[in-house]
Amino acid sequence: MSATDGIFRTPASPNEPVQAHSPNSAVRTSLEQELDRQLGQTLDIPCVVGGKEIRSGLIREVTNPSDHRQVVARAHLANPEIIADAISSSLQAQRDWAALPWQERAAVMLKAADLLAGPWRDRINASTMIGQGKTCHQAEIDAACELIDFFRFNVKYAEQIMSEQPSSNPGMWNRLDHRPLEGFVLAITPFNFTSIAVNLPAAPALMGNVVLWKPATTQLLSAWYCYQMLMEAGLPPGVINFIPGRGAEIGAHIMTNRALAGLHFTGSTGVFQGMWRTVGENIANYATYPRIVGETGGKDFILAHPSADVESLAVAITRGGFEYQGQKCSAASRIYIPSNLWAAVQEQTTSILGDMKLGNVRDFSNFVGPVIDDRAFEKMVQYQEIARNDCRIVSGGEADRTQGWFVQPTLVEV
Repeated sequence: MSATDGIFRTPASPNEPVQAHSPNSAVRTSLEQELDRQLGQTLDIPCVVGGKEIRSGLIREVTNPSDHRQVVARAHLANPEIIADAISSSLQAQRDWAALPWQERAAVMLKAADLLAGPWRDRINASTMIGQGKTCHQAEIDAACELIDFFRFNVKYAEQIMSEQPSSNPGMWNRLDHRPLEGFVLAITPFNFTSIAVNLPAAPALMGNVVLWKPATTQLLSAWYCYQMLMEAGLPPGVINFIPGRGAEIGAHIMTNRALAGLHFTGSTGVFQGMWRTVGENIANYATYPRIVGETGGKDFILAHPSADVESLAVAITRGGFEYQGQKCSAASRIYIPSNLWAAVQEQTTSILGDMKLGNVRDFSNFVGPVIDDRAFEKMVQYQEIARNDCRIVSGGEADRTQGWFVQPTLVEV
């Protein structure tokens, strides 16, 4: 595209309204139909390099955590040759994408937001429910609303960044020009938020960078639908290359590459520390110093004052700790309750937990769904065993893997 001569202002970016999916509503019916459609098929998910779908034959089955016997997709994992091609493809796409006027890159993201707010909403929500075990409400606020907001607010922030210019003294005109990194960005994304998984490659791309996107294998169903949506929005081939794969193999072939210019990561602390260590050990080999951005897990807590409102506290404990099965970095995992409140808090909290239905997310009456996979299930079962032996289980404490990875919300007094 030729240069333009306008001072552009991006559209207003209000928060996307949350759809309630009330019983017998049109939006509920539409989502249920999409759930049935996706549950009735098994997707074939390829790698995508330079706009071309590549099937390596290295298959990873993606299962439904609500019914782990059901294979919802078969994904082709990237091998060393595909990884090398993805790096080459990204670097080839870099010049044209960076040279595109920023408002044209922004237009792609705004189009993606409109597609997600419209015809793609059910597809992305349903795939998040099926593949990641999220309830309808959790999928709606994550995969739809938050991701739409990411697309739109990122564009507004890009405009703001580019508008910030240095002051000039008499006789001079200081101007600041923003340019992308000299190389590619590696985006390694988590299972627990579809919005974060897409934002990590999309945000650097908006600013003119090229990206290799390695989604979590347990999030591949919604990741694949989101990638197709970006392509429909007009993202050029090679700007974001889609390379599912084993983390160790992806890292071994990418983290030491001379053209690595950035790492965008959300995941475990241990994995991030290992990747940062690799960058440090290879710092002399890179063309530029890689920019490292990472978010990792933690142990959030609730600290109650003796004057706290018991009902509000019980709600905070149950919803903060057990929505999406506690599989969030923001989930409350420890609570500190003063002795004058504990009896009443315990009573109200266990009452609420008793009303929380646990089961398949296809049943909209369930508040708690499955944990993501067998590894998470076994880890939580081990903690329940520790609680039985060393502590006092106040509520829950059971788990059932017969059909899905279901773990009761468990409250332990220590």
